[in-house]
Amino acid sequence: MDTKKSILILTTGGTIASLSSSEGLAPGLNGSDLGGYLAGISENYLITIKDILNLDSSNIQPEEWMFIAKSIYDNHNSYDGIVVTHGTDTMAYTTSVLSFMLKNLPIPVVFTGSQLPLTHPLTDAIDNLRYALAMAATGIPGIYLAFHRKVILGCRAVKVRTTGFDAFESVNYPLVATIDANGLNINTNAIQPITGKVVYKENLCNDVFLIKLTPGLNPEIFDMLVEMNYKGIVIEAFGSGGLHFVNRNLMEKLKKLVDAGIPIVVSSQCLYERSDLSIYQAGQLALKQGVIPAYDMTTEAAVTKLIWALGQSNDEEEVRKMFQTNYAGEINLNKPAHA
Repeated sequence: MDTKKSILILTTGGTIASLSSSEGLAPGLNGSDLGGYLAGISENYLITIKDILNLDSSNIQPEEWMFIAKSIYDNHNSYDGIVVTHGTDTMAYTTSVLSFMLKNLPIPVVFTGSQLPLTHPLTDAIDNLRYALAMAATGIPGIYLAFHRKVILGCRAVKVRTTGFDAFESVNYPLVATIDANGLNINTNAIQPITGKVVYKENLCNDVFLIKLTPGLNPEIFDMLVEMNYKGIVIEAFGSGGLHFVNRNLMEKLKKLVDAGIPIVVSSQCLYERSDLSIYQAGQLALKQGVIPAYDMTTEAAVTKLIWALGQSNDEEEVRKMFQTNYAGEINLNKPAHA
């Protein structure tokens, strides 16, 4: 007879734990309440529940990322797997940043939540908890997001729907697992290898700005960001990585920032496929200014990787090297064969 897996559930709030209030839905349920809804599931596992936060995920910021990461690190040796309940709005940011903060975790850490509260008669929370617990019990190390019959690598998840139950997609990366009548179907090719002992690097730099490029954007906005003491910038550029330089020349400003030691990461506004700044003149000019290409990274991963990288070093060249390193499956540095 199989031994039951010991699973720790860490609760942080979110829709899954929300109740109606005079100001709309707000987190109100605690771990004890959650346990009451797991009656039909918990018999398959040895479950421990700990409340660590009680926040709408819009209020989960770098300080909370550090707290969640420490809670996972402090408990990872005591359980076969960890499930974290979290609001959906910023869950992909949290799973991305933790993928950098906690490298080589020896157990699965699976984030989940819901689009409707646990108390709603049509909630998707119970099913999502089932998927998360099943993945946490596999023993397959890594940071994952389980939602709507899918398991996604944490640094590849993006929220793509505001109300639909199929809220998350795995962008530019295969699903880690799917759930159907055959059970939990693991895609072994999507599992990231463990390369050593767990490495916990908690330092973060919150002074990172994300800007979505729009036609006609005034280059002087970058002067303002420097005055506000931002240490790094991520630009969502056009298409494969285009930035305008006619009429309003962004290139001069980008070079000024890079020369001042402020790393500029350039990704694409397109959700799928990779940016490639080498294709067009508008991209090549940006490369000459010293920007760092994000290739096929999600925006969530690019932003949180820069927040994490600047927490490790404020040297622009060191940050550049970090972006040329694949830590958790967040980036494919090889060009496609057809490119």
